[in-house]
Amino acid sequence: MWRKDLVYPELSYQIVGILFEVYNQVGTGYPEKVYQRAVAQRLQQIRIPFSEQVPANVSDKNEVLGRFFLDFLIDRKIILELKRNSRAPHKDMQQVLSYLKATGLQLGILADFTAHGVQYRRILNLNS
Repeated sequence: MWRKDLVYPELSYQIVGILFEVYNQVGTGYPEKVYQRAVAQRLQQIRIPFSEQVPANVSDKNEVLGRFFLDFLIDRKIILELKRNSRAPHKDMQQVLSYLKATGLQLGILADFTAHGVQYRRILNLNS
């Protein structure tokens, strides 16, 4: 039974499960790219639609002010941003929130692969 106040609870649960599976299989100490490849493989295996390195623009009155790339856009609904041993979790959360605002999406998941396991946060865009 899912809570009714969660955004995309089933898909979020699947994503978080993949993150823990990757950590348990791959282990610790690898570059971020290794975790990205492993997550992409798991998403493909269970047939969750996704795109990698998706470009997104920050615009004002139809003028592009900046551009960034999402690690993953899953099922055109959820941004998944991966980090490895992040030393600036607040900055990373702000980054994901900026991505959400620029894309108009509701939910981002920030995952950090650390020596002590996977730490993740669900970040909501309350303005969407």
